[in-house]
Amino acid sequence: MDENGAAPEAEDSGLHEKLPISGLYENWFLDYASYVILERAVPAIEDGFKPVQRRIMHALNEMDDGRFNKVANVVGSSMQYHPHGDASIYDAIVNIGQKELLFDTQGNWGDIRTGDSAAAARYIEVRLSRFSREIAFNDDTTEWQLSYDGRKREPVTLPVKFPLLLSLGVEGIAVGLSTKILPHNFCELIESSINILQGKPVTLYPDFLTGGHVDVSNYSDGQRGGKVRVRAKIEEEDKKMLVIRDIPFGTTTTSLMESIVKANDVGKIKVKKVVDNTAAEVEIQVHLAPGVSPDITMDALYAFTECEVSISPNACIIIADKPHFVGVTEILKYNTQQTVHLLNRELEIKRLALLEKILYGSLEKIFIENRIYRDIEECETFEAVIRTIDKGLEPYKAQFYREINDDDIVALTEIRIKRISKYDGFKADELMRKWQEDLAETDDNLANITRFAIDYYKDLLKKYGKGRERRTEIRAFNQIAANVVAANNQKLYVNRAEGFVGYGLKKDEYVMDCSDIDDVIVFKSDGKCLVTKVQEKVFVGKDIIHVSVFLKNDERKVYNLVYLDGKTGVSYIKRCQITAVTRDREYDLTQGTPKSKITYFTANDNGEAEIITVNLTAQSKAKVKQFDFNFAELLIKNRSAMGNILTKYPVRKITLKQAGRSTLGGVDMWFDPTIGRLNRDERGEYLGNFGPSDSILVIYKDGSYELTNFDLTNHYVPNEVLLVKKFEPTLPITAVYFDGAQKQHFIKRFNIETSSLDKKFVFISDAKNSKLVLASTDKRPRLEIIFPKTAQKEQTTVEYIIDEMIEIRGWRAMGSKLPNDKFKDMHWLPPLPDNVEVAGAEVQTESVVDEADTDEADIENSAEPTPETEVPETEEATETDEPAQTDGEDEEQKNVSKSKKDGKKGPDSKSQLGLFE
Repeated sequence: MDENGAAPEAEDSGLHEKLPISGLYENWFLDYASYVILERAVPAIEDGFKPVQRRIMHALNEMDDGRFNKVANVVGSSMQYHPHGDASIYDAIVNIGQKELLFDTQGNWGDIRTGDSAAAARYIEVRLSRFSREIAFNDDTTEWQLSYDGRKREPVTLPVKFPLLLSLGVEGIAVGLSTKILPHNFCELIESSINILQGKPVTLYPDFLTGGHVDVSNYSDGQRGGKVRVRAKIEEEDKKMLVIRDIPFGTTTTSLMESIVKANDVGKIKVKKVVDNTAAEVEIQVHLAPGVSPDITMDALYAFTECEVSISPNACIIIADKPHFVGVTEILKYNTQQTVHLLNRELEIKRLALLEKILYGSLEKIFIENRIYRDIEECETFEAVIRTIDKGLEPYKAQFYREINDDDIVALTEIRIKRISKYDGFKADELMRKWQEDLAETDDNLANITRFAIDYYKDLLKKYGKGRERRTEIRAFNQIAANVVAANNQKLYVNRAEGFVGYGLKKDEYVMDCSDIDDVIVFKSDGKCLVTKVQEKVFVGKDIIHVSVFLKNDERKVYNLVYLDGKTGVSYIKRCQITAVTRDREYDLTQGTPKSKITYFTANDNGEAEIITVNLTAQSKAKVKQFDFNFAELLIKNRSAMGNILTKYPVRKITLKQAGRSTLGGVDMWFDPTIGRLNRDERGEYLGNFGPSDSILVIYKDGSYELTNFDLTNHYVPNEVLLVKKFEPTLPITAVYFDGAQKQHFIKRFNIETSSLDKKFVFISDAKNSKLVLASTDKRPRLEIIFPKTAQKEQTTVEYIIDEMIEIRGWRAMGSKLPNDKFKDMHWLPPLPDNVEVAGAEVQTESVVDEADTDEADIENSAEPTPETEVPETEEATETDEPAQTDGEDEEQKNVSKSKKDGKKGPDSKSQLGLFE
């Protein structure tokens, strides 16, 4: 209101205009986005710095006197150029300092491995490193601009003669885009720059201060869409503990440990405890739970924890005031050419300075030696002095590279009389000659600038490359299937009639153990099958005939089935594999006609093909109403194959007549002794290639053996198993055991004479406290026994060649006594090849006999076989209970068995071991 009470008129009607949102966006938001991109988050390609980093470097260079500066002071100096808070400056200083390249640091600067933060700015100190002073600063080649308040000048970009952007790496988030350039190895960058200058191809891969392993198969030159996988370096300390030595880039020991504990809490892995012993080096101990395989746990750590991380690079940089997405090779080429350009400019500046020195030195020499300075004594004005000197220089002007101006003449007038009086022409000529040599060298470097740049890079590598070798090992990683290495933390149940499966149906039929990340495959009687994620309870369809955990790309899993086509009434038979499917999509194993149904079904883990008996209905017109069919006659096809016609007549029932063997080729098998399971994933001990008729020999610590198939579901209790091998009938078993009744150790060799699977046979004495000590399947085993020190002799070590001292006998034979039970230790040595002859047994025998107790009169004193020595009755009776087997042939086993039943003695009726009974 004015003084008269009237409302004032609007001074500017434009204040009341309504602006559209699009206008606000265009005028304000885009300005803000451009500012964040160009002035805060994204580095420039010329020097690789963000603005805050560049201003810190400039402030440090301004403060540099060779001594350390408090970081707090550096922050204050940087704020003269950076129009933002001190926190961002402090963080940027710490970030650069932790990369151990541009700064010399003092104090607690934190640890990128543990995630510990640096001390406060007032407690830590910093200065430019010798390397950064050499490659990042040159006032003569720097382009300058005014600071934000106009009081100072700051560099537009620093004249960096090194690919700092690729060496340090960078990460930033702007408005509408982000950048992430991974750090690369110092030495490799220099070598690659040299290769670029030499016209050779280059390939760059990231390298991290945290070490570890990196898979760069999908790096894609650091561009958008690429990816690297980084793994911790994990070592198996023993069967109960894994040790993490390096951690992946971007993680800390704290975050990694938390991820392990979390994976253990949700049941993905099973560990007892995790201990961080990190000091100068990373050391995280992962103590395993009892019965857990270290190999499987190692894979599980990579699959479920931060022991493996995936990093997606995104090389976005500022080129000519605009963001560009480029590859790291292109960045390196740009930086290399920029280095050549800067070196060329420095040489030109140096050349010009040398020319000026030579020119002025020549003028000074002419001025003094020709006594031109005396000609100006009569001049009354300064202008007359200038003209007089110029006239005196006239005869010599042709030899100079440029015209002589008044400034040059003025400089001559400023020479002091003392300098003139002490002028030494010889020294002046020497100095001029040196300048001429430097000029010639500079001209040569300019003419061969590429060679000069290569020498420059080589000099950098020589001075600063030591200790900067690659820390991250480049490897190719196999993709770990999470459902394979995940611990079985759930149990799978099925309600066949109602059509539900899941781990929450605890009142229904138990199927198998599973993990909560597994997939399950379900087959129904109508011929439909589907794969779904295991859940607490999920409906999959009624009349379920089979359900199990689904393993993708399992080419050994074969399904044998017979189905009735609902349209024609014909029964078809087929064998198929299901290796890859779309989850929750139904697939039809029949021809899809209504009322089709499966009448016979088996799931075979190793491609087994059984024989079935088909019974037709009594009303069928077939002449033969019962016949057998062998699934082995069919080829294994895909799930959509129609199959072969089994019969056109109505079928009453189909029954299994005979279990079959695998029709697939041999499979390589491994045994993991920690968890006592077989696997095909190359974990543990390699057993060999298994065919359908092969089996596994298991020797237990209780002195029994067992033959089993090589099904992956087999489980052998680790603390009960002594030996697991592929069964070879011709290879003898050598065993050392303690007889609890006689309190003696015995040794024996025998062949496996049984063929029953999954049945244990005891081959040592059944007396109480009897136990198996050693067992071997080597053809020519060597046994080393260490006898303790006595009053008469020092500690003695004796080696025995077993196959030269004892024969192969029946598996029930007691064997022969060891010559002396007072031994300190015994163990197997590497076996001998088949064609090696070993001499010197007599010497070994004598030393053993000397150690024997004097009351053992039955011990022989010769290492050679002694046919005249009769075997004691008790031992002979024991050894002849079962036939000896020398070559594993069934026919010969029968013949030898028959001869022994007839009372005839085999070749093992006499002692063949001179040292033993």
